[in-house]
Amino acid sequence: MVTLAACAAEVRPPAVYPGERLYVEDHLRAIDAEAWPSVATVPQPRFASWRAQRAEAAFAKACAAAELVLEGADADLTVAHDALFHRLAAHGWIGFAESYLAGEWTTPDSAHLVKVLSALIATGYAPNTPDVPRQDVAGGELPPDLVRLYAGDRVSHQGGVYSTGVPTTVRHAIEAHEKRGKTHFVDITTLSEPTAVDREDLADAQVRAAQWLADAAQVGPGTHVLVYPASGVQAAVVSAGRRGVVDLLSADAEALRDVAEYLVFAGATDAVACHIVPQPLPGPKHWRGHYDAIISVEALESFPQADRVRYARMIERLLDGDGTAVIQTTVATESMSPAARGAVRGLQAFIWPGLDYPSTQDVHKLLDKHTGLRAVAQTHTGSHYRESLAQQRSFFAGHLREAAAAGYDPVYRRLWMYQFALREALFASNMLDSVAFSVVHRHRRGRR
Repeated sequence: MVTLAACAAEVRPPAVYPGERLYVEDHLRAIDAEAWPSVATVPQPRFASWRAQRAEAAFAKACAAAELVLEGADADLTVAHDALFHRLAAHGWIGFAESYLAGEWTTPDSAHLVKVLSALIATGYAPNTPDVPRQDVAGGELPPDLVRLYAGDRVSHQGGVYSTGVPTTVRHAIEAHEKRGKTHFVDITTLSEPTAVDREDLADAQVRAAQWLADAAQVGPGTHVLVYPASGVQAAVVSAGRRGVVDLLSADAEALRDVAEYLVFAGATDAVACHIVPQPLPGPKHWRGHYDAIISVEALESFPQADRVRYARMIERLLDGDGTAVIQTTVATESMSPAARGAVRGLQAFIWPGLDYPSTQDVHKLLDKHTGLRAVAQTHTGSHYRESLAQQRSFFAGHLREAAAAGYDPVYRRLWMYQFALREALFASNMLDSVAFSVVHRHRRGRR
């Protein structure tokens, strides 16, 4: 599920921060400054040397508290260039990511990268991190040839549900956020942690996750299903296998072409129709219809706050009165710390400009206050998502040469390893969770 979010912009570096002076060191001259402006240059704010010394001292203190080894054969990370501390002083966690992308600090392998990020966040390391400069958010999805490098032949980056997870369901009464302020019941299902997992299990786990989504959406013979965006292609294939009639929407023509090719390979072209829409949130002029089931995979968290109401109202408009929508998204838990939120800004800067993980309460509030919809069930699969990220990270690490051959430069390859490691660290720390919300029109609540 890679939040990685399906309606994210294509990978892009942040613009140079306003008012900064920059300089280029010798070790950065091989980096494409046009493609990676903030990586190819080192910021030099006022009192740069003094601020870098303070940043170095704070970083050393955090590493000591985290029990990270910085020197010797057993080092958890190695600092190769003092430019790291200038970046930390200027950009905080974003600078930490920039420095990793520049190769200014390294770890022995990707597992150590997860360890470093987990440990620093756990200690509460929170250097001053500026807001990400505003960018226009494109409607692209992740490049399909990139997704293949960590998800195999499938063009979906959806995470998995492993067969060893045992579900437990409890009904909870939660506070409604509509004006009358009543409570309503939600069936909350939690999966136990997967065991004895290896890389070969990922493909089956992705299919199983799609089956869970189709189950929650009550997809069966003749069900008219909307899958949005294209990252939910596995759910589209599963729905087609149940003799549903499926529409799949995307605002990215290139991604949709790859999805169409995969549907041919999966034998689902007769039941799944792919449609291009002009923007990530199609309005009534762009797409109409009434669907018995809607499956939306990893879109909500990637939209800026201003667009989330439009997203929820789009689901409401397209969902039939007796239908069920399933919204799968990554959420922040109560354990999400300021240090973790600072670290996430690195993902905002380089990959998903609108990324902001909601809480489960935020999702209920969004639906209750702005739509006539209501979440009546939610399934938590965070430990399985974490394991999927670990397998995807490992898979990508084994295909770095193929990534280079496909045209992904060293900065891009390090970026993708960094985002896997950071999100895995946040899931391992129980600061993020993956939740699928089953959503119906409010008038149906008494029928469940």
